[in-house]
Amino acid sequence: MDKPTITQAMVEAYDEYTHLSLDRRAFMEKLTKLAGSGAAAAVIAPMLAANAAQAGIIAVDDPRLRTKDIVFSSSAGDIKGYRASPAERSGKLPAVIVIHENRGLNEHIRDVARRMALEGFVALAPDLLSASGGTPGDEDKARDMIQALDSKTAIAEGVATIEYLKQDKGTTGKVGVVGFCWGGGMVNDLAVNAPDLGAGVAYYGRQPKAEDVAKIKAPLLLQYAGLDTRINAGIDAYKKALEQNGKSFEIHIYDGANHAFNNDTSEARYDKKAADLAWSRTVAFFQKNLA
Repeated sequence: MDKPTITQAMVEAYDEYTHLSLDRRAFMEKLTKLAGSGAAAAVIAPMLAANAAQAGIIAVDDPRLRTKDIVFSSSAGDIKGYRASPAERSGKLPAVIVIHENRGLNEHIRDVARRMALEGFVALAPDLLSASGGTPGDEDKARDMIQALDSKTAIAEGVATIEYLKQDKGTTGKVGVVGFCWGGGMVNDLAVNAPDLGAGVAYYGRQPKAEDVAKIKAPLLLQYAGLDTRINAGIDAYKKALEQNGKSFEIHIYDGANHAFNNDTSEARYDKKAADLAWSRTVAFFQKNLA
């Protein structure tokens, strides 16, 4: 079989499955109709999903980095995480929290943390499913756990991670946060709930309530995929609230890109051009605001 063509309708069906109400069986039935056969759907489904085997732009044992799994205590309870920092840099560095998608703390997000560390930051990717026992290996189960997660618990764990890094002897005490998909929404939540956050970068994340925007103190970089109609529906109201409250923010929309365009483990949705530009903007934003 020749490599099948991935249509926008297929991408949107997958988004409906992973973020809304479509279950696995209904998704495969819909994909089969769109693909023309069950055999084609079986080939396309893994291309739409994230492939853990592809995770890893930066090697786990890259000698330029110091990495380790950690558990730290907080008022929100014990939180698991993955910490990465430059091996050769002396002195204290600003810190960046990397918040996972609705798949939890997986190998892709660990890789993103390593990328951030190579940019000159102490990077910490917390497992915000810690209160539920931690991220499972099954990504469908992880999504179910994220959906069942109490938002107040997740926000409390995020705020606790900021406080932890502020006290980390290897950091300057200045802390930023970047998040993707579900984690992008968490960036907005933390901006509302953590007045000492240094900077926030949200990739295609849901927006906070307009009435909560006044609480935001941190400068924000908001990055959206041009084809992501579900998330983009909230951009105008968010922008208006940010402007009315005099907040510091940037918005970038990447034309032709899909939701999750930064995730290089998803063959069908990854957009290298958009991802590279968004990453360069992310790094420059943190360098400016966490200096």
